[in-house]
Amino acid sequence: MRLTPEQLPENLKRGLAPLYTIHGEEPLLGLEAADRIRARAREEGYAEREVLTVESGFSWSQLAMSGASQSLFAARRIVELRIPTGKPGVEGATALAEYCARLPDDTLTLVMLPGLDWRAQKTEWYGALERAGVLVDARAVGRAALPAWIRQRLALQEQSADEATVTFLADRVEGNLLAAWQEIRKLALLFPAGRLEREKVEQAVLDVARYGVFDLGPTALAGDVARLARMLAGLRGEGAAPPMALWSLAEEIRMVGRVQSQLAAGRAPAQFWRELRVFQAPRQEALLRAAKAVRPREVEEALAHAARIDRMVKGLDRGEVWDELLALGMRFPAAAPGARRSQTR
Repeated sequence: MRLTPEQLPENLKRGLAPLYTIHGEEPLLGLEAADRIRARAREEGYAEREVLTVESGFSWSQLAMSGASQSLFAARRIVELRIPTGKPGVEGATALAEYCARLPDDTLTLVMLPGLDWRAQKTEWYGALERAGVLVDARAVGRAALPAWIRQRLALQEQSADEATVTFLADRVEGNLLAAWQEIRKLALLFPAGRLEREKVEQAVLDVARYGVFDLGPTALAGDVARLARMLAGLRGEGAAPPMALWSLAEEIRMVGRVQSQLAAGRAPAQFWRELRVFQAPRQEALLRAAKAVRPREVEEALAHAARIDRMVKGLDRGEVWDELLALGMRFPAAAPGARRSQTR
């Protein structure tokens, strides 16, 4: 069974499974899910806890021994297995599959993993974990989902805010959910229950947003120039490498060109997404909008612009790299949903 962190509390009310696996890109949600499982287990009499961490020198025989041993002090116990790298190796993969095939009695097993790519999720050991118990997918909360997450967290502390205030909060904490939680908790300490005033929130909340280089391309295609500017400024302040930012933008532009070529060849999107290795529906939609909103010539001009920026990065041309990166990302405002082009075709 696969659950989101939001679905876990209701599932726990119906009873404990013998095995829980938590993985995902968002540490805060993973930690909260683990805390909920441990708390429910304590209520059910699981009084003893053993933690195994897979690191250099770890012997997978410890997992089998933990499963086979009986506690001298508690009838029920928790065995917690942490795999920080998400890569158990050949020996670990076999050990996990064998453990899942014979889960020990009176034992709740909690496996903690980082975010896993699709290849890892196709492995036999991952499938064994999913089949044997409950898998909690702690996915990162993206910018589009962040306002709803903020409202839900505010509601838990009996506070609320208007749309403008929630948007302000989202802009200040994007990409840093742990800091977001800390800022929201701070609002509960500073202000009483009820509706928050934007002016007071602005004074109280720090700018703790953190941006990923690989989000630049999708943001540019979405036509969100303001967010793109914040992201570039944040990355620059964090000392991010300009070549990585350039690669993210240029790769997305190249992908638009590939989609245009496929459409020009008369192929339907469903026929070429797998070839282009684009599997997520939101990105597919964004690429289609961009491919239809701009001309092939404009894609070529954007790639030529990217080549000029590359020369600036290498010191072969003059120019302000970060300003040019913003200008490059602003070439696709018409790709945003509902946007209209002012140019004639």
